[in-house]
Amino acid sequence: MGQYVIKRLLLMVPVLLGISILTFGFMRVLPGDVLDVMYAGSPLSVQDIAKIRHQLGMDKPMPVQYWDWISGLARLDAGKSLWTRRPVLQEIQDRLPITLELAVLSFIIQMAIAIPVGTIAATHQDTPLDQFARFFAILLAAAPQFWIATIVIVFLASSIGWIPPLGGVASFWKDPGTNIEQFFLPAIILGTSGAAILVRLMRNTLLDVLRQDYVRTGFAKGLPARRVWYVHALKNALIPVVTLAGSHLGALLGGTVIIESIFSLPGIGQLSLDAIQHRDFPQLETNVLFLAAAFLAVNLVVDLSYGWLDPRIRYR
Repeated sequence: MGQYVIKRLLLMVPVLLGISILTFGFMRVLPGDVLDVMYAGSPLSVQDIAKIRHQLGMDKPMPVQYWDWISGLARLDAGKSLWTRRPVLQEIQDRLPITLELAVLSFIIQMAIAIPVGTIAATHQDTPLDQFARFFAILLAAAPQFWIATIVIVFLASSIGWIPPLGGVASFWKDPGTNIEQFFLPAIILGTSGAAILVRLMRNTLLDVLRQDYVRTGFAKGLPARRVWYVHALKNALIPVVTLAGSHLGALLGGTVIIESIFSLPGIGQLSLDAIQHRDFPQLETNVLFLAAAFLAVNLVVDLSYGWLDPRIRYR
């Protein structure tokens, strides 16, 4: 397994390099730059703005700018944000705990819903429980997250006069009550939305596994149905579910821009949105590369989990 992990880590390097080149190129296709946004309507002359652009190195050839950025990133120095003038990596470090907490809570909720509900639906096929589970999954999959979030906030505000605390995010270790108030609604909305697809996948996969010969053999030997379902069949049925769930977690780490905006959570998604609006290229490029690396890391962990779910799988 060690050689497999090393090989996968080495393969990440060209992938991230390609992503960095594409991201850098696409950013330069966008019209305008941070100075056009910052000094819109300013009395500064074109010459003054050009002088500031030269001081920031924004008039250098694109290959030089790319090398300055990527070589600095290799030294863990991505430069400073053109908008806030703070170190780019410091901005990510400050926002990462918020997105990480939201992503982990949402992931736990979606798995806590998807596996039990999908399993019950499969083991009680075509019963009212199965019908309800499928209706629940289709309903949540069809409802957009921003619509659910808006309805929930409006309903709570109008019925009981409560909205989640806005402003700065409270630390869980210092003020757990406020922290839970700020995160539980967005985490539930994201978690239930992700669970909608996983419930259907869990049900269908487990039904396929239950039709295999070794499951019939277990029943023929007189094993209890629950033992066959939950001990022998469930782990094999989890492999596709874990694969899709890993993609969901990678997407959550990528920043849930809409939910973070609605609930005023200043995470990575909100930071990336601000960088797009301000044409803050160094911040946005580093955000994209960081999130791509996080997505690749999550996929590696998911692939390694296959060996635990199915001992027949070998890594080379």
